[in-house]
Amino acid sequence: MKKKFKLQDLDCANCAAKMENAIKKIEGVNDASVSFMTQKMTVDAEDGRFDDIMKEVVKVCARVEPDCQILI
Repeated sequence: MKKKFKLQDLDCANCAAKMENAIKKIEGVNDASVSFMTQKMTVDAEDGRFDDIMKEVVKVCARVEPDCQILI
């Protein structure tokens, strides 16, 4: 399953790259991209575990950029 999300308050391109790399390391994630310019994130992950994987994605993003919010 592949879904796109809008990001709010992502402050820099470096943080976006860190978030993207951390998300790709989560078990069950096939691919991910985080764009600072468009403030959007795309996550491609296993269908059956997508909700659980997204909970991990939110935690990872909060560690890298505490002010950033993922708008679902």
